[in-house]
This record gives sequence, C-alpha cells and structure tokens, in this order.
Amino acid sequence: MPSGRSNDPDLNSKSDDELLDMRMCDLNLSIVGTPLEKRIQQLNEELVARGLNFRPHCWLSEEWFSPDDIPGIAIPFYLAHPRLMRLERKQLLEVEGGTHQWCMKILRHEAGHAIDTAYRLRRKALYRQLFGKASEPYPEYYNPTPSSKDHVLHLEMWYAQAHPLEDFAETFAVWLRPGSRWRVRYRDWPAIEKLHAVDDFMKSIRGKKSPVSSRATVEPISRCRKTLRTHYERKREHYGVDYPSIYDNDLRKLFPTTPADKRNVTAAAFLTRIRSELRISVARWTGEYTYTIDQVIQEMIERCRELKLRVGGSADETKRNAMILVAVRTTNFLHEGRHRVAV
Repeated sequence: MPSGRSNDPDLNSKSDDELLDMRMCDLNLSIVGTPLEKRIQQLNEELVARGLNFRPHCWLSEEWFSPDDIPGIAIPFYLAHPRLMRLERKQLLEVEGGTHQWCMKILRHEAGHAIDTAYRLRRKALYRQLFGKASEPYPEYYNPTPSSKDHVLHLEMWYAQAHPLEDFAETFAVWLRPGSRWRVRYRDWPAIEKLHAVDDFMKSIRGKKSPVSSRATVEPISRCRKTLRTHYERKREHYGVDYPSIYDNDLRKLFPTTPADKRNVTAAAFLTRIRSELRISVARWTGEYTYTIDQVIQEMIERCRELKLRVGGSADETKRNAMILVAVRTTNFLHEGRHRVAV
C-alpha cells in the first residue's frame, strides 16, 4: 500500500479548471489515511473470516481493475480525495464506488479476480465447465438477458454475463459477502451450481499460500502523466456512445401542444427541471450508466427547444411518460448488443 497521506489541502483550494489541467501523477494521492484504507481492511477481515490466507495488495490507478497475472486490485484515484470525488461527479454524473456499500461490492468483485489469479483457479476443469474459458476474448459490448438465472446478481447491468472471468468474480463476491445467504437466495437458480463450485474451490485453498504472489502494480497513478482533462474527455467518449435520434413524433406525443398551451411552461424547461430525477430513476430501472442516460435527456431537451414544444397535459402524467420514454430507449439500446461493458 502506498505511503504518505492523500488529503492534500492544495486540491481543496483549486477550481475545477485548475484540477482538470493537473497531471494525474501530480495529485500526490495515497490510500493511507482515507476511507479506502478501512474498506480494504474490511475486505481482508472478510477473507480471514472465510479461512483464506490471501490479502490482495491495492494501489491507486485510473480505473477499477485486477491484472490477469497480478493478484492485486487497482482502485480509481478519485476515491482517495473528497475534492476529486466531487469533480468525478461533475464530469461523469456519478462516482463509481463512492459510497461505503458500493465500494465494498466492487472490492469483493475485484478480490474474486485477484484470488482467481493467485490460485490459478481458471485452470480447473470444473471452472471451465461452469464459467467458460478465461481465454475467451472480452467483448467491447455485451447483450445481457435480465431474466436469466444462470448468473448471480451482484454489480449492476447483469455484469456476470459479460465474460467468464466476470461471472466467476461476481459469483465469488456473492459468496464472500457476510450474511448473503446465497444458499437460500439462489437455491432455485441454475447459478447455485456455480456458487457451490466457488465454495468448494475456497475450501480446497483454505489456509494455503497462493502460488502467484507478485506485488507489482500496473498503471499506478503516480506514473500517469496525462491531465485530468484528457482523462475525462476519453471517459466521456467511452461511455457517451451515440444513441439513435429521439424521433420528433415521440416528443410530440409526450408534449401534445395546442394553441391553448402557448403560455404553458416549455417542454425544454420542464425536462431540465426534472432531469436529475429522470436520470436517477431510469438508472435504477435499467442499470445503465447515468452519463449515457443523461445524453438521451439532453438530446430530448435540445429537440424540444427546436420544436418549440410546451407541456400540454398534467405535470405528473407528463413526468411519468417522460420517464417511460427515456427508460424504453435506454433498455432498447441495452438489448441491441451495443451496451458498453464496464472496465
């Protein structure tokens, strides 16, 4: 774990533009002395409680990931400083892992990858039989089946369906979480076979030292020379995939304006007012990235302005219909196989 403290007071005094112009390596960040330190400690205690002699080492990087050949966990830099978490929210509308519960869910998932690597579990025949081959190429997009019971539910967006390695990591995370009662929760699901397999795998390595024990780090934030501005531009390009255009007739049905409505609030102003509520609700329903959802809403707002639409019906009914329209388009996008896989 890196030495030093992350709470650099200079970051608190900087404007957003000043922060965006900083190189990532100049942020002077560390895990020590932050809430991350206690969360990593909690993860280790959960592993101890399961009788596992394994502690993944952690470091700060740009994203969440666990390298294929290193049994460790890279944690996104912004979680090491509250000022950077606020900037992350402004830039991408959410802070992945920003709450204690969310962070622990991701840490358990990444620990699944790390323990898979540490004990070479993917080489086992039963692993390949139940989860698939680790050598299978990662897709740029995946097309989940929300109704499937062949996979556990842990992270959002049915992430276990993205790849065999993700399926194992998600299954391990469900197995590891204290009080998960997975035997009851999944007893009627085909996924229960995978959970029993993980349970057997963990019994077989209980108390044993891992054969892969590298403490190397990959892409640590201390060696990243690009600016935060470049970092966020690339992330928005990655997640802000193009949606099909919002058809005019959809908006005209949502806002059936008549001459009698000419003094009513504009549709653009109405959507702007409920934008945050729309984004949060649709994200909850679909599991889609809030940034991507916001692009749909922004396109709707801009087109409403161009069409000079106004609210014609009751505000409550219009809001409900707006949520449905955004959710349907988001869900359609998700099932067209063009959904962006989280890193």
